[in-house]
Amino acid sequence: MPHTESILPGGRYAVVSCHVERPLDDEVWGRFSALQRRRPGGFRIAALMRPPDPEAGEDEVLWLGRARAAAEHGPLGLHTHWTAPDQARPTGGDPAARVREQAAWLGARGLEISLFCGGGWYLDMRVAETLAELGYTDCTATAFRPQYLEGGAARLGASAPCYVQLPSGRALLELPTTHSLGMLARGLLAPYRPSVVHAYFHDTDLLDPIRRTALSVGLVFLGAKRWQTDLAVLQRGLRPAKTMSFANSAP
Repeated sequence: MPHTESILPGGRYAVVSCHVERPLDDEVWGRFSALQRRRPGGFRIAALMRPPDPEAGEDEVLWLGRARAAAEHGPLGLHTHWTAPDQARPTGGDPAARVREQAAWLGARGLEISLFCGGGWYLDMRVAETLAELGYTDCTATAFRPQYLEGGAARLGASAPCYVQLPSGRALLELPTTHSLGMLARGLLAPYRPSVVHAYFHDTDLLDPIRRTALSVGLVFLGAKRWQTDLAVLQRGLRPAKTMSFANSAP
């Protein structure tokens, strides 16, 4: 399999994902769905979707219909919120068990999903082991430290695709998120330094006209500067030369 630098000509490319956290909100979903179909910059935007929360009374049938619609226009992935629809990071319970439960729920409904991003950028060793066991590829690591996280908060740091070596001996393929919407906009004035740019945004960003415009312009500009691909293509074809231990990539 090719190494990072040889997947595409020149070895410098970009992918885009959306954390779809309000998939049952008609306005939010309508704006995301339209953007995904439009493919600004030529990108097939990955929909990393938060599953329905039965305790919150969310409609599973509507969610499944929208997930299948998103899968027609880009890769589909799992975005776990551990506490509540509006509370991403865990405040108790077993985070790894929740991931396993949601993965089983998706699989039982015929959705083939193997991309993951933890809500609130949360990832601990047991969650990472669970993802590797399930054959998932992770996108939770970031090349930046989210400002709202307290020191020592569980997260993963990585600036380029790599394998994360785990205590079990398994290796988790990591496709880290490198650019927020703000960082993407700042890239209009400065070069994108990583060989792999993974830009992300939230579906709720699309409710704000300024952020919506900034995203569209930023993606068009990014698409002009990098080869466009998507997370599923990277997952299938990328075999990073770099490996790091989970302990060395934690905060």
